[in-house]
Amino acid sequence: MDRCGECGFEYDLPNAPNAPALITKGAAEFDAILQDSGTDMRSRREPTQWSPLEYGCHVRDMLLVQRERVLAARRRHRPSFDPMGRDERVDHDGYAEQQPVDVAGQLTMAAQLFVNVLTRLSPEDWDRRVVYNYPRQAQRSLRWVAIHTVHEVNHHLLDVRRQLA
Repeated sequence: MDRCGECGFEYDLPNAPNAPALITKGAAEFDAILQDSGTDMRSRREPTQWSPLEYGCHVRDMLLVQRERVLAARRRHRPSFDPMGRDERVDHDGYAEQQPVDVAGQLTMAAQLFVNVLTRLSPEDWDRRVVYNYPRQAQRSLRWVAIHTVHEVNHHLLDVRRQLA
């Protein structure tokens, strides 16, 4: 996966050391959206599309999962990661019933935790390999994991903005 056909995001792996700033920026944008008490965050605009709140919960959880994956890659040689269960989490964690303001703060904290781990990677660590199971099973570098996380944040911001437009 080098480019997202839907949003146009380019996987620029040499730019991975800039991922912390990009993730922080995206999390701040999500925070501002979720803090808007005048907007319905819970309703799905389309039955098959998550609500803005559900996207916020997903991004929060994805950031926490990605943090654990990077930490695992620093502890073990070429770890393999199970899928995070993104669709199941919507119901299992009750995304639609959570408070948007709480999710905004949690998402911001999850971004800070992930960014903290990324900023501690050495030049050698960025090239550590993992077995990633999305979009298909493949060996990926931590550069790819960081850039993929930037893509996830940006792509889901786009999903939410489309709904709120």
